[in-house]
Amino acid sequence: MAAALRTLFSTRHMLMLSLALNLSLMLKMIEEKSSPAESLIIMEKLQPKLIAEVSPSESTQQGRFEAPQPHFSAQETGDTPDDEDSIVNLDHGDPTMYENYWQQMGDRTTVVIPGWQFTSYFSVASNLCWFLEPELANEIIRLHGVVGNAITDGRHIVVGTGSSQLYQAALYAYTSSGASEPVTVVSAAPYYSSYPTATDCVKSSLFRWGGDARVYDGKGPYIELVTSPNNPDGFVRDSVVNRSGGILIHDLAYYWPHYTPITSPANHELTLFTVSKTTGHAGSRIGWALVKDPLIAKKMVKYIEVSTIGVSKDSQVRAAKVLKVVSDGCEGAGGSDKVECLFRYSHSQMTRRWMQLREAVKESGVFSLPEFSPRHCNFLEQSFGSLPAFAWLKCEDGIEDCESFLRRFKIVTRGGRHFGVGPSYVRVSMLDRDRTFNLFVRRLSKIHR
Repeated sequence: MAAALRTLFSTRHMLMLSLALNLSLMLKMIEEKSSPAESLIIMEKLQPKLIAEVSPSESTQQGRFEAPQPHFSAQETGDTPDDEDSIVNLDHGDPTMYENYWQQMGDRTTVVIPGWQFTSYFSVASNLCWFLEPELANEIIRLHGVVGNAITDGRHIVVGTGSSQLYQAALYAYTSSGASEPVTVVSAAPYYSSYPTATDCVKSSLFRWGGDARVYDGKGPYIELVTSPNNPDGFVRDSVVNRSGGILIHDLAYYWPHYTPITSPANHELTLFTVSKTTGHAGSRIGWALVKDPLIAKKMVKYIEVSTIGVSKDSQVRAAKVLKVVSDGCEGAGGSDKVECLFRYSHSQMTRRWMQLREAVKESGVFSLPEFSPRHCNFLEQSFGSLPAFAWLKCEDGIEDCESFLRRFKIVTRGGRHFGVGPSYVRVSMLDRDRTFNLFVRRLSKIHR
């Protein structure tokens, strides 16, 4: 029997079994005596020691038992200012900053959906966008009216699974007329890092990514993407190609008063918005387009019909309720149940965060940030410079690869090459939880050359 077991299990197998048993016993002891946050911290510290129990020779032979890098985020581990092992990951624009506000709202945005509801694909079958819930359409129109950031009269609303799907739908709508060559899609660098991938991911014969609009010299039809305020650098933008045969798609995901002054309502052929950057509900995956041309709107609807047969009604109803609460709070329609306007709250948060970041950059002396001229905001009735959702950070003092440089200090960002520019720049999310952001600015301020 013993000989059979030795044949079945190698030394490596026995070591791994012992490791698993020890780990399960430790987990049980930790769970009984510690809070969840304390448990995570303890396990992070134990992890390298447990893996080190594998013999050096076995580790060398197998080549797969190296101690992994710490992977807990700041908010999971309860980092202290001196927690040098934690990784601060600000690569993605995950808008968890908004959690605090919505926690204060309690059950105001709670939605109860009976099991029998939404069994049909259709919302209003006779409408151009037949899968758009009327409740969401009404709240979109109302919110733009309250804020004054976009004209909705004479526009068709097309709802999508985030603005990413609407971007694809717009490209299809503008290029599906049977042209002999793919239409070139361009955007001025630095451009949103997902544009190239989203444009070319299906290798469509209808359109193709053409890169930086500033150097575009093609002769045929083209589509220019205008993101304003821009992701990643935060500047307000206009088109740069400006020649005949061009089509403009305006991505206005950040044209809200917590990020930038609202100077006038947007009046374009096609504009894209998203709930994720408006209210922070990225997980609901709801975006909308305001489209002038009914034929373009119909083609966009057709694309969404073919790709996903509409958009989740559950998400639409939730988004409608969230937008209603925002409009109620900002319009003063909350009655006796007054709540703070989301945009005023978020503007205050963004102001504080940008002050913290600029102070950290000044203290470090290694980095620089863009400067934004004040403009008057019609909604907030005050003048201020833009407070972008992302910081476009540049490494100075001859540091060529800013992304790699910051990784040495366990700060994860997205490098400039993803945005069509050089590696001395990185994009940093300003929308993470307070604990993560505060840890980031503390760590940044201590970086010196």
